[in-house]
Amino acid sequence: MVNLVIMRHGEAEALQSTDAKRQLTTKGKAEACRMASWLRQHYPAFDKIICSPYSRARQSAELMLQKQPAGCELALLSDLVPEGDPMQVQLYLDALWSSEPEQRILLVSHMPLVSFLVQTFSSAGQCPVFATAGLACLQYEPGRNGQLLEAISPQELSLLPV
Repeated sequence: MVNLVIMRHGEAEALQSTDAKRQLTTKGKAEACRMASWLRQHYPAFDKIICSPYSRARQSAELMLQKQPAGCELALLSDLVPEGDPMQVQLYLDALWSSEPEQRILLVSHMPLVSFLVQTFSSAGQCPVFATAGLACLQYEPGRNGQLLEAISPQELSLLPV
């Protein structure tokens, strides 16, 4: 069962005065909406969506939240920035799962962190490069290696029959 999904934010505008302020483009919003619809059709609802405090990740997370039922919580985590430490994220999630082991979590962050998170939550050598709004769906249990079950991007969805 997939209980952790790791997502890269949708396409963002070119560099602004600070990286943290970059907004989603129109294409980035469409990518996030498409992935939100796909997740809604293929996986059970999430209990929590946790995202980077950067604007483009927050916007992506908010679009994902719109496709979730009431009761799904949105939270910011300062460790989910591009240069964040995946081990700190793992410790944080392990603590969440220790109190609620059945909860399903969606993380929304940035390259290169999303790649390192997949490796941290699965096994060495699994460090995929994410397209914008790409997803990695994992089965994870604290204290054990998880398993990457599926990875998909908006570009790949466009190749699938409707």
